[in-house]
Amino acid sequence: MSTIPLLVCDDSNMARKQLIRSLPSNWPLRITQATNGIEGLEAIRQGAGQIVLLDLTMPELDGFGVLARLREEGLQAEVIVVSGDVQDEAVRRAKALGAKAFIKKPADPMQLADALNALGVEIPLTPAAAEHTSEFSDLPNVSFRDAFREVTNIAMGRAANLLSKVLGVFIQLPIPNVNILEVGELHMTLADAQRGQSLTAICQGYIGGGIAGEALLIFHDAEINDVAKLLETQEDESARLEMLLDLASIIIGACLNGLSEQLNISLSQSHPLVLGQHCPIEDLVRINQRRWKRTLAVEISYGLEDLDIHFDLLLLFTEDSVPRLREKLDFMIN
Repeated sequence: MSTIPLLVCDDSNMARKQLIRSLPSNWPLRITQATNGIEGLEAIRQGAGQIVLLDLTMPELDGFGVLARLREEGLQAEVIVVSGDVQDEAVRRAKALGAKAFIKKPADPMQLADALNALGVEIPLTPAAAEHTSEFSDLPNVSFRDAFREVTNIAMGRAANLLSKVLGVFIQLPIPNVNILEVGELHMTLADAQRGQSLTAICQGYIGGGIAGEALLIFHDAEINDVAKLLETQEDESARLEMLLDLASIIIGACLNGLSEQLNISLSQSHPLVLGQHCPIEDLVRINQRRWKRTLAVEISYGLEDLDIHFDLLLLFTEDSVPRLREKLDFMIN
């Protein structure tokens, strides 16, 4: 039976599962999965990727690196990028490197079908979906941590898109870390984010649909002047504090909205507040250790390309929120 070799290259089990389920059922596909760019390239070299559905934010080698290597090695593959990084510059770079289409996560099945049809790939005349449906038994298992990391990845991409427009700079996105932390572990996480510097922290609470928590955005004091220059902010302290509050509202608000949309809940957000200013990490933890005794923590660090500026975002969900999050994610997974 003639089939089309299609590669799904994404480090998230949940993303690969969602993509495979979204593929058109009338295409006879032989599906291969890769969890990073190195694995993906090897699969393409072995002929498993006539069509490639490619994530951008991955370990080992990201999607931009895969596209560049394909060009360098002269490998033939029709690449559709499916990514949570939806910055205009990310789309432009991906297409400049040879991507045929760009679809934002989570992929809409109709958009995916349109992108596949636009490739002009000749579909073999075989019994519909005979090979494709057999692959559903090979769908990856998705853990709570992997699922939550993926929805967070999509949400942080929405926030980065807004931030890039405000600052006029390309935002470099990490792979988010998802952990359930005791306060002592949170202390270590925050200390790592601090990197030995004094910091200013902005906090914004959120609640809704049985889920509650706080978002904590950390600015390194040594970098605030550079941010102020980007935004042409006045040099006085009050103007710079207002700038940080505005940035926090943009980043946290966009990230929470992205989570709300995916989880189908409505999160009410409080006004952002200054939790600590020009202070060491020990003071921040000591003051807040009671309400941070045990928390589901998501760590995200936004980096500004070609600038030594980082924003560390922590989403801290209460322990009571975890069962409701599991319920919502189980529905999405299954």
